[in-house]
Amino acid sequence: MNFSAKTRAMHGATTANSQQARIHQAFRLILTCAIACGTWFTGTDALQAQAVGGAAGGAAVPFITIGPDSRASGMGDVGTGLADDINAIHWNPAGLAFQYDRQIGISFSSWLPQFNAGLSYNRLSYSQYLSALGGTVAADVLVFNLGEFIRTDPNGRETGRFRSFEYTVNLVYATQLGDDFGIGVGAKYIESNLGESAGSGGGGIGRSGAVDLSVLWKPLKLRIADLDLSDRISLGVNLRNIGNSMTYNQFADPLPTQFRAGLATTFVRDEYNDLKFVADFGKLLINRRTSGDFDAVPVVLATGWASPNYELAGGLEYWYDRTVALRAGYYFEPARVGNRQYLTIGLGVRFSIVEFNGSYIIPTESNNPLANTLRVSVILNFKDGKELLGIGKTPAVK
Repeated sequence: MNFSAKTRAMHGATTANSQQARIHQAFRLILTCAIACGTWFTGTDALQAQAVGGAAGGAAVPFITIGPDSRASGMGDVGTGLADDINAIHWNPAGLAFQYDRQIGISFSSWLPQFNAGLSYNRLSYSQYLSALGGTVAADVLVFNLGEFIRTDPNGRETGRFRSFEYTVNLVYATQLGDDFGIGVGAKYIESNLGESAGSGGGGIGRSGAVDLSVLWKPLKLRIADLDLSDRISLGVNLRNIGNSMTYNQFADPLPTQFRAGLATTFVRDEYNDLKFVADFGKLLINRRTSGDFDAVPVVLATGWASPNYELAGGLEYWYDRTVALRAGYYFEPARVGNRQYLTIGLGVRFSIVEFNGSYIIPTESNNPLANTLRVSVILNFKDGKELLGIGKTPAVK
């Protein structure tokens, strides 16, 4: 449940005294977790970046930047400013601060299907508001199946086969610092299994960790000149994947640390119709030299802005009677850093507590590896937010 402005304001008024204490407690908890996780994740990174080499290029484990849900994919892979369902875990954890219902999210995609390589992208997530913590907690597991590989001896003869995969386990906490402002922090464990053992060469298993720090502003009252945007716009920022490099034996690559900013605005809202526009800007913070050396966290948070890696995306979502949704969007990445440019379309159907979403990528050029990519996701929303908040309950008679 993403409560309306009126409901949020009523709840804020009835709990103002206790809310202040919970905010202070939650804020201290977030700072403690962020400092502790950041120290552990980045403490040895500067030494590793100079002690180990690697091919010049991009970051390790790029799968953690892939949008996991077909709703956001149908709008061009956007969600930083929207973040109004359980998939905020990926797009902007602060969005969970405004969500009080228990939710379960399931996503599946056969990745790069035209290569017939058996790649798949699967995700399971859960979120719940906890009054004792004054905020929402969430967790998800993301598995990227890289398919089957052939093992050979020095003479090129096949000696067996093995499967490779990568995965993350993510924990998130989000809370409101007011009726219209939320913050969120996430901590994730990342493992990349590219081989059966860490023998010679660049294979083996790499492990790392990272944190996400995010904010979301959903103004209940906002007027710009004659334009009334009260409870119709939201702005979000997410600095994600801040952490240690991914090391495979003697080789290392930086994590895909990324800055994202986004907005969502409602053009039409009435009894039967809801039309939104969403847009995202993403900037990959990597500074890698031709020698293979790269700047580590926290230095790359300043130097990474010089790289040309950025992306732009935008789209529309239309709901009729809160039951059927149509979506369309466009994703753009400069040719010099990847040239991913494509249209997306999507469809959503909501019945009771279940929401089904699907999306499809339409490349704007031929031979695009993302062609024919279909994503499917399901959200179970138990609509029990008022119960978890204690709204509407009759006080017990002593």
